[in-house]
Amino acid sequence: MAPEIKKEQGGVFYARRLLRFLARHKERLSPLLILTHDYPDPDALAGAFAFQYLALKVYGIESRIGYGGAIGRTENRAMVKILKIPVHRISPAQIKGFKHVALIDTQPRFGNNMFPANRRADIVIDQHPSETKPNADLAVIDPDCGATCVLLAQALLLKAIEIPERVATAIAYGIISDTFDLYRAQRPDVVQTYLSILHRCDMKALARIQNPLRSRRFFITLHKGIRAAVAYRRLIVSHLGDVSSPDQVSEIADFLLTYERIYWVFCTGRHKGNLHLSLRTNRPNAAAGEVLRDIVSNRNQAGGHGSIAGGRCKIGLNAPEEVWGQTEQELHQRLVKRLRIRSTGEFRKLFASPAVAAHESE
Repeated sequence: MAPEIKKEQGGVFYARRLLRFLARHKERLSPLLILTHDYPDPDALAGAFAFQYLALKVYGIESRIGYGGAIGRTENRAMVKILKIPVHRISPAQIKGFKHVALIDTQPRFGNNMFPANRRADIVIDQHPSETKPNADLAVIDPDCGATCVLLAQALLLKAIEIPERVATAIAYGIISDTFDLYRAQRPDVVQTYLSILHRCDMKALARIQNPLRSRRFFITLHKGIRAAVAYRRLIVSHLGDVSSPDQVSEIADFLLTYERIYWVFCTGRHKGNLHLSLRTNRPNAAAGEVLRDIVSNRNQAGGHGSIAGGRCKIGLNAPEEVWGQTEQELHQRLVKRLRIRSTGEFRKLFASPAVAAHESE
């Protein structure tokens, strides 16, 4: 059996704060809206699922998990379906109907959620550093925890309650997806938390989530991303144009990062009037979030941690093609400058055959 997490380890400090707050305010918090960032990833989904279970099982707090946007990435949809995670797509008007809100894997004024900018949250649980203090009664922010769901897993382990197989499986996948299979785990307690959760998982379900059947749409987008990819030195840039889901932008960025001799990948995709951005790197100790914030017009439009960053720029549903293209090229050029890549020479088509390359250059 995997060792249980020790109470004296540093990361558990945050879990204890959360447990004390829930115990003190459990009567007033129910019903509670648990809100993730838009287009939630596995860490956000797992964190929300674990928090919902903790709140109800230990403190009797009824809650509903909500998100904006869509769940588009194949693995994320498989995670929700296989583990039967009770998430609901909601509107800004529905948020107003909840007196109490907890934000998971995001923060007020981050620009990646529907939470009103002028409203105070009850609880914020997140791993992303913020330039300003979150507007919340309780803010549990641990930038070194590797994944937000680690904080919820530690809270569950501290309470020594039964952790259902579905919840444990969600947490395990949330941790490994956000830490690159623990490669980015900076503290021993993060690895120990994962091991303490892993033996409670449904390993068959975990394997199915990690290796889902993919739709024809995925391969069409992948083909588009490969054809659009250009490279200069250690950077790949791919502007995908219209995408059916913003998740596809990060999906293609992750895939392109596996290309040999590449350090950075930047992808964009157009969806419902927004240009969605995804930045990836395999450089150790890289601050991808800071890099992306430095190249957008409004720093609240982007964020990230370690080697992963994402964001979006509002362009407008009826914006002409030249505006979209100009924005893509400006971001492209700012990134080259921010990464201090010498801009002499041209970006080259990376995967075009010689015949195709010659035809496109005519």
